Amino acid sequence: MRDGRDWSILRAMDNFDITCLTNHFLIAMPNLEDPEFFHTVSYICNHDENGAMGVTLNRQLDVGLGDLLDHLEMPTDDPDIASIPVYAGGPVQADRGFVLHQSNNSSEKEWDASITVTDSISLTMSQDIIEAIALNEGPQRFLIMLGYAGWAEGQLEQEMLSNAWLSTEADPDIIFDTPVEQKWNEAARLTGVELGLLSTDIGHA
Repeated sequence: MRDGRDWSILRAMDNFDITCLTNHFLIAMPNLEDPEFFHTVSYICNHDENGAMGVTLNRQLDVGLGDLLDHLEMPTDDPDIASIPVYAGGPVQADRGFVLHQSNNSSEKEWDASITVTDSISLTMSQDIIEAIALNEGPQRFLIMLGYAGWAEGQLEQEMLSNAWLSTEADPDIIFDTPVEQKWNEAARLTGVELGLLSTDIGHA
């Protein structure tokens, strides 16, 4: 028999609308053992009838922006910029750079290749934004990652119904300001869930 916490999760899942998860966090349940997504929180940038794509927010790599700039042969004189972390955004196109960023005004520069997620949050995959960041002329709030996560038609919906994920509307403060080691738990707390208290066999008892 499941305890009260387990039933609360299932009630939340029963009432959850999974028709569109754009601008939502996708929070791995403790029983999700896929090494690509174990204990991760991802941000869904696009979700429609053809599938979904997003970026993982809490898989920091052993390289920094300085290493990426060296590889791209881009100069920077700011050591703080050079030491900015780079994240593993997902297993798809893991050698390609992506920048998740937030604009606070409508006059921010437009980039060559971007996906607009909300009025203020975009995912840009063109090199011009990296060049601007290197010159301290880019967006003020951003995360740099290599690769992204993708789901085929109907795949994410099925994984949600299988209790692989929690999901809730995204909070920009968790995306851009929360320390990487706290993102998974803090995102889950938006749903009222303490992940450390959950049994790993929720949905299978």
